[in-house]
Amino acid sequence: MKRNNHKILLFIFTAGLFLSSACRSSSNSGGFEILGPADETAEAAKLVQAANADLKKIKVLYEANENKRQELKNALGSDNKDEVKKISDGVVQLINEGFDSGKAAVEKIQQAGDMNTNDDYKEYLRLKESALLRQMEAFEQYRQAARTLRDNYDPKNTQQREKVKKDFEQRSENYREIMEKARSYSEQANELYKETRQKQQQ
Repeated sequence: MKRNNHKILLFIFTAGLFLSSACRSSSNSGGFEILGPADETAEAAKLVQAANADLKKIKVLYEANENKRQELKNALGSDNKDEVKKISDGVVQLINEGFDSGKAAVEKIQQAGDMNTNDDYKEYLRLKESALLRQMEAFEQYRQAARTLRDNYDPKNTQQREKVKKDFEQRSENYREIMEKARSYSEQANELYKETRQKQQQ
């Protein structure tokens, strides 16, 4: 009987050491470890928040560029070579400055998309990334149009002037169409975000 009691005490002592060790190892994570990858939606949201700071700069870029677009059209209408070159150079510089912010935002959103998040949030990130990539594509079209005007516009050379203006008009139209696609992706992302929030609140 004493031998059996000894075995029972030994088992309790060994089990106690095992549980104590398990609790210590899991205390660093706030509790017992969960099998499988941890949900990283909260961490991904922090990255998106940081990306939004970059996107605010893109919004400023967009608004400033819209004003420049109208100024450039007016200058082209009056065949004012100096004004066309001055404004188009300003557009090129403006977009160049904004591209760094755009790239930084894309990288953050892509990093968030690689994390382990729920399906709705992953789709939201995909739409956000698509919207931003389209915006950058649109701005690139307009940068090329402005660069062509800056470097090649000459109202005295009728053939060259018409060629440059035609290129400008085509790239401006590309800019408009691609920006519309960007807005569509952005609206889908915002709608998905609202729907998800409503589900969570129900």
